[in-house]
Amino acid sequence: MTQADFLNAPFPEPVEIPAAHVTGPKRFFNRELSWVAFNWRVLEEATNPKVPLLERVRFVSISATNLDEFYTVRVAGLRELAREGHTIPAADGLTPAEQLSEINETARKLLQEQQATWNKLKRELEAEGIRILTLSKLTRDDKAFLQDYFLSQVFPVLSPLAIDPAHPFPFIPNTGFCLALQLIRESDGVSRQALLPIPAQIDRFVRLSSDPSEHRVLPLEDLLILHLGSLFPGYRLEGHCAFRVLRDSDLEVEEEAEDLVREFEVALKRRRRGEVIRMKLTAGAPERLRATIMEELAIGEEEVVEVKGLLGLADLKELVIDSRPDLLWPSYTPRVPERVQDHEGDMFAAIKQKDMLLHHPYETFDMVVRFLAQAANDPNVLAIKQTLYRTSKDSPIVAALCEAAEDGKSVTALVELKARFDEAANIRQSRKLERSGAHVVYGFTNYKTHAKISTVVRREGDRLVTYTHYGTGNYHPITAKIYTDLSFFTCDDALGRDATKVFNYLSGYAQPEVLENLAISPHSLKPRLLEMISREADFARAGKPAEIWAKMNSLIEPEVIDALYAASQAGVKINLVIRGICGLRPGIKGLSENIRVKSIVGRFLEHSRIVCFGNGAGLPNKRARVFISSADWMGRNLNRRVETLVETTNVTVKAQIVSQIMAANMADEAQSWVLNPDGTFTRHPIGEGDTGFSCHKFFLENPSLSGRGSAGAADVPELTHSKD
Repeated sequence: MTQADFLNAPFPEPVEIPAAHVTGPKRFFNRELSWVAFNWRVLEEATNPKVPLLERVRFVSISATNLDEFYTVRVAGLRELAREGHTIPAADGLTPAEQLSEINETARKLLQEQQATWNKLKRELEAEGIRILTLSKLTRDDKAFLQDYFLSQVFPVLSPLAIDPAHPFPFIPNTGFCLALQLIRESDGVSRQALLPIPAQIDRFVRLSSDPSEHRVLPLEDLLILHLGSLFPGYRLEGHCAFRVLRDSDLEVEEEAEDLVREFEVALKRRRRGEVIRMKLTAGAPERLRATIMEELAIGEEEVVEVKGLLGLADLKELVIDSRPDLLWPSYTPRVPERVQDHEGDMFAAIKQKDMLLHHPYETFDMVVRFLAQAANDPNVLAIKQTLYRTSKDSPIVAALCEAAEDGKSVTALVELKARFDEAANIRQSRKLERSGAHVVYGFTNYKTHAKISTVVRREGDRLVTYTHYGTGNYHPITAKIYTDLSFFTCDDALGRDATKVFNYLSGYAQPEVLENLAISPHSLKPRLLEMISREADFARAGKPAEIWAKMNSLIEPEVIDALYAASQAGVKINLVIRGICGLRPGIKGLSENIRVKSIVGRFLEHSRIVCFGNGAGLPNKRARVFISSADWMGRNLNRRVETLVETTNVTVKAQIVSQIMAANMADEAQSWVLNPDGTFTRHPIGEGDTGFSCHKFFLENPSLSGRGSAGAADVPELTHSKD
């Protein structure tokens, strides 16, 4: 496929649905069911023969992790609404109880498919010398090794727990994994029950051989069964099962918490003790054990899922081993932008030359770290301001901010405590920043600050210059290796002023009255989007070319979807790349016949948010209005978070976004799924013997336009591929 082939491809024939559905709730897809459909696509990658074997194992692990988090947060919330008798429907018309019923039905099928997929992969792994053993397959040498390993590495960490009136049933934390045991005392035949929590601090799979030519492992639970005699001397095993608990992990914070950090520390403890919303149990568990566990955890049959196979498939990530590069994606080294190299690593000089947009992970995230580290060490830098939503445990970003503060620079860090599942880490980072002398603020109790902004104020001659970074992803060097995101660097005065006003808003609650090139939620971002969509519809009604290209993780905000429907009816051609949740129904006659939606699931997690408007011409064109954003088009992002929508005006940056990044995403065949009018997804058709155009491969091979230096050309590479 070439870029022209894609742009000239006709929209599919629209589908007719009842008129009442065109104007009623059925014009939307359900948010939760759309998410489950996304996780099906993730699991499908585990069956894709074009994906390396160990990467397919990783996809099973990701699918399992995703489903666990979905239940602990989204399903937990729906369950609470249903229990309290709430019948107010979602945008698609389903009540909480109806959503729960459909979710549970499709999730059980997904669990079964996860196990079936894993069983197939296990056979392929064995053919490659990676074997997951059972107790019956252990040799005498294996048992001798495991005896030593158990006593030295596992036994000291275990806490076997009796269950009787003197030993109450213990608390099992969220994602807690246990063996339940039915034991017989050999001296008198008395039956006892016991629990053996499986420590999360120990690897789930025990490797039995150091021979690099083979990788033989035994699941930790089997190792424990093998050595029960050391844990319960004088008893023999009558029956056992394994179970895993998921608890409600949503957080509630008092609206006017005097000390937000302390309030979150308390809330995190509450999360650990949330209600059990789901328990996975090995199939065929002894009835007495099953009944005891259910009674003690206060759960009913609807919360129990029997699993025929391996519990805790999320742990399969341990089997993705570096020692078998032949079974992994080919390695690559993220590029350092040529322009930065031209300036001998000086980020300020590179940005001062002109605006620069980096596409991670293809361009290294180290440039963002370098930007802040250079600022920390530069005597001409007076102040640094930084938002932190998610970051790594030993964050080089936080280290640079601490160094700058200790050096006497004015450092302000907005730490978002409400970053789900990273709250504890963010509390630790905020304490570290405070000890270094930085000003730490936490934004708002009723809004999350999800915007990704950094500013550096530098004295240059007799004036102060503000260097600004706007991002679509988190300041997290680990996820930046697998998430596709954009980093926009500029020293444009207007964008610097806008960023400063946003920081003042976050630290002082003074809502900015005027922003020059920036829109922020929850105030001006959604109105700006609706205005731009409406303008494109006006162009179409005036007989001018009208197009919208957009890319994001999720699209469910009803008002925005209705605006896109109205634009489609006016004749605007709309192409959407939505990785995950999509509430918009494409290809419906009289509603969305001019809208195409696709999802890309592949080697990298598509995470950047982009929207391009033709502005009275087709796309791509130089007149286009081009924006990058931290926000998905969801109610929470547009109405209850602080987010940014940044317009890029630099010619090269715009060409990079429209003609390189967006065009390649929309032309992708190898990793794309097309959303059908009925809500199902179909893999993009690829001819026999053809690998299809891969946007990820394209980006790995072609440097970003705005990062090119004196050695590079500014032409946009043509999107082509040939049959292998």
